[in-house]
Amino acid sequence: MPTPINHRPLGPTVAIVTLALDQLIKYAVTYPLALKSRAETGIEILPIFRLRWLENRGVSMGFFHADTDLMRWALVGMTILIAGFVGVWMWREKARQDVAALGLVLGGAIGNIVDRMRLGYVIDYADLHFGEWRPFLIFNLADAAITIGVLILLARALLLRDKGANTETLK
Repeated sequence: MPTPINHRPLGPTVAIVTLALDQLIKYAVTYPLALKSRAETGIEILPIFRLRWLENRGVSMGFFHADTDLMRWALVGMTILIAGFVGVWMWREKARQDVAALGLVLGGAIGNIVDRMRLGYVIDYADLHFGEWRPFLIFNLADAAITIGVLILLARALLLRDKGANTETLK
């Protein structure tokens, strides 16, 4: 019987790389690019993509806006609990693709937690737009990693069925 492949190192590696890239980009837009001082105009990268400064004091889509220190730290606590759950799930997960997806979610979550703890807000900077239409609010790499990770998990859960489960239902 072949020995199962251990995918455990993949998740933390993806999480660390995601966190490092997120923080590196946030450093670049904060200091070398001084995006905060260009908050109104931003920096056009492509006709459909601009870097813009946004201090996000809420969570996804601006929900749960943390106006006070108590609310800020409650958000930090809540996201640390969620990140802990994702970390445990990642550690127990056997499917390589799910481990990688959970690594994206964990790395992105930690990146945003670091901002919120250090600054009191999350730095958002990516503004994808088509004319005046914006399919997303301004976001960052951590948000994109979380979204991509969740989409991978959902797609795998909904589209890929365990062959053993399918044969059980056919009997």
